[in-house]
Amino acid sequence: MNYMIIKCGGSVLDALPLSFYENIVDLHKAGNIVPIIVHGGGPIISSYLKKHGVKTSFVQGLRVTTDEVLDVVEMALSGSVNKKIVRKLNHVDGNAYGISGVDGGLLTATKITGEVDLGFVGEVTHVKRAIIDRIAEQGYIPVLSPLALDTSGQRYNINADMAASAIAQALGAKLCFISDIPGIYTMENGEKKVFRHLSEQKINQLINEQVIYGGMIPKVQSALKALSDQVPEVAIINGKEKGSIIQHASGKSVGTKITLESEVAHIE
Repeated sequence: MNYMIIKCGGSVLDALPLSFYENIVDLHKAGNIVPIIVHGGGPIISSYLKKHGVKTSFVQGLRVTTDEVLDVVEMALSGSVNKKIVRKLNHVDGNAYGISGVDGGLLTATKITGEVDLGFVGEVTHVKRAIIDRIAEQGYIPVLSPLALDTSGQRYNINADMAASAIAQALGAKLCFISDIPGIYTMENGEKKVFRHLSEQKINQLINEQVIYGGMIPKVQSALKALSDQVPEVAIINGKEKGSIIQHASGKSVGTKITLESEVAHIE
C-alpha cells in the first residue's frame, strides 16, 4: 500500500471547504495513494469541557489530562469529530471508516514524563499496522482519532501531530499537515513570503528567530522526527485552497516541504 498520512487539526476542521473532502475522495479513487486522516479536536474538546464544568490547562502546548478530562476528550474526539469527518467523506461519495487508536489496540503508548506531570498524556510506542492494512484493503479511507492504550489498558490522550508522525513512521508513508495558512512563511514589506522548502538547520534558525512559534513548533518538530525515521517526505499545506492536496500528491510545489537536507530554504 502507498499511504499518505493527512493530519487535520481541530482548529482547521471547521474552516475546510467541502472541496477538501472531495479531493481526498478523488485521491483515493485514483488508486495510487491510500489517504489516512489523523485528526485532532482541540476547540471542540475545550467547548465540551466548559459545558461539563471540567477545568483544563496547557503546558507547552499539551493539555493536562486528568481521568475526568480524558472522558470528555474521548467523547469529543472519537464520538463527535471522528464521525463528522466520516460523514463528510461519505457525503461526497467516499468510503470512510472511523476508528480510535484504542480500538483493537491500534496505538500503544507510554506516559510522557517531564518536569510537569501532564496526567494521562502519552506518546506512541507502537502502531498495529495490520489493522490499518486490513481497513485499506477493504477499500476504506481510514479516519483515526489520537487516543491510545498502554500495556496495562490505561487510556492516553495523544497530541495529533505526534500521533500522525508515529503512524507515518510505522507505515513508511508521506506525511502532510493540513493548515489554514499557505505554509511556513515570513513577512516582507507587509506581504507573506512562503518557504517552499526548508531544512532542519533552517527550521531551527527560524525557531530561534521566532518566525516559527507557538503551535507550529511541535508540528515542525514532529515532522523532523518523522523524517529521521523512514518517513520520505513531510509537508504543510493549506487545506482551504481547492485542489491543494491533489497538487501536492502529484509533486507540485504547494505549501512548505520539509527535509533533513542542509542549506535548503526556498522562498516565494
